[in-house]
Amino acid sequence: MMETPLPKAPQKRRVTAIIILLLLWEAGGATIKYSVLEERDSGSFVANIAKDLGLGIGELAARGAQILSKGNKQHLQLEQKSGNLLQEKKLDREELCGDTDPCILHFQVLLKNPVQFIQGELQLLDVNDHAPEFSENEILLKIPESSHPGTAFPLKLAEDLDVGSNTVQNYTISTNSHFHLFTRNHSDGRKYPELVLDKALDREEQPELRLTLTALDGGSPPRTGTSQVLIIVLDINDNAPEFAQLLYEVQVPENSPIGSLVITVFARDLDAGIYGELSYSFFQSLNQVVQAFEINAVTGEIRLIKMLDFEEIQSYRMEIEASDGGGLSGKCTVAIEVLDVNDNAPELTMSLLISDVPENTPDTVVAIFGISDPDSGDNGKMMCSIQDHLPFLLKLTVENFYTLVTEGALDREKRAEYNITITVTDMGSPRLKTQHNITVLVSDVNDNAPAFTQTSYTLRVRENNSPALHMAASLGRCSVPEGHFPGHLVDVGGTGTLSQSHQYEVCLKGGTGTSEFKFLKPVVPIFTGEGAGGDTEENSNFRNHFRFN
Repeated sequence: MMETPLPKAPQKRRVTAIIILLLLWEAGGATIKYSVLEERDSGSFVANIAKDLGLGIGELAARGAQILSKGNKQHLQLEQKSGNLLQEKKLDREELCGDTDPCILHFQVLLKNPVQFIQGELQLLDVNDHAPEFSENEILLKIPESSHPGTAFPLKLAEDLDVGSNTVQNYTISTNSHFHLFTRNHSDGRKYPELVLDKALDREEQPELRLTLTALDGGSPPRTGTSQVLIIVLDINDNAPEFAQLLYEVQVPENSPIGSLVITVFARDLDAGIYGELSYSFFQSLNQVVQAFEINAVTGEIRLIKMLDFEEIQSYRMEIEASDGGGLSGKCTVAIEVLDVNDNAPELTMSLLISDVPENTPDTVVAIFGISDPDSGDNGKMMCSIQDHLPFLLKLTVENFYTLVTEGALDREKRAEYNITITVTDMGSPRLKTQHNITVLVSDVNDNAPAFTQTSYTLRVRENNSPALHMAASLGRCSVPEGHFPGHLVDVGGTGTLSQSHQYEVCLKGGTGTSEFKFLKPVVPIFTGEGAGGDTEENSNFRNHFRFN
């Protein structure tokens, strides 16, 4: 790192330069850093870059060295033969960087053969080339003659485009017998002048005073700026306006329409006539305040002139001044809190939906979905539910993500379809909700065996019948023609046992007072799902087999 002081003699007109090698050249790259004072003439020497890069005489030219800057804004030029890095033109720190500190200009050194890029930074150091300036050449103060010693009167501050110690550091006031000046350090880093009364004023003795306010920066020597302070001594306006509250606090919903009354401030003045007539106004308020609110100078009503947005600004703070006709004023603070309004309903995003769920399969995932609400606080908190008395459960998996699963095994024969409404409700006031409807179909599995309507049948057969016995059976009416019972399938022995089984359609006949079965010709009946046990056709290849023992 190399540094030369500010020029104090012709033989010391070299520019201040600082260089730091941040990386090893063997690693393939480095950053060189220089610093120069602003406002030096074009062609001023910055550094010998060949020496700093460890290159020999003529090596920059041999390798085709070139200085590159972002956006082709050339601030530096390179002498390839000597290796000197020079200023292309005079550099103004305030023009290039404004109030940004430090002011860094980036550049690159390109070596074409072989190709190599070296990153460079040029820090532009501030010189005290700007004097403090007041926005007004004359500051008017109206001070009542009844003001007590020790009363402070804020004055307008001066601006200085320089930074650091070169900006405004202090204020002074011309010598007088009534006031001294106090420089107050504000929280934003700036310094504010206050005029403090040392000796009571007498309008009859001296109706006005003219003082000179001077702002000084921290340069060496310091630069100054001045403004005249004209003090008008007011006659017997003994009472300054006083607000009913020093601090007004109010909450305003963000959806309040333009023109809405926010709050009314009120000050009073015990004086009569013009000295008691008050005018309300904002006192040194920020742009965001005056863009969103207006105050009625007569009534003190503060109204909206712009829609508020909680997500953009959550609160406003402003100072209100009440001035009477004699030039006295009082101040209060209004703090406005913007309330978030529940103006966004929850949103549901379905990630997975299975609309066909097999029966007898517990804990089956039916749907996976996420919920969200862009509101804040309770307005953004949500709860999720489905209807009661459904065999489904909602499970929270991760934050704001849910799965819908079957609570137990479903039974298609009891219910084959479910219409489920997922309701997402936020916790705001009023509560907003979103509903999402899904339909779940229960698919069949073969879980029901065929079943008769009664567990046993009684058959009465007269003894000594032939093998080709006709047995009549009818249930109400029997429309199927009678047939012969095949003897080779029946063993009519001493036990009277039917030892074989066969498929028949049977009817019960009870018209004679006795129960008789008629075995009709063999058939292959077709049964639906409702006919025997509830399974669907593909699961119900049902055959009636009667075995009589």
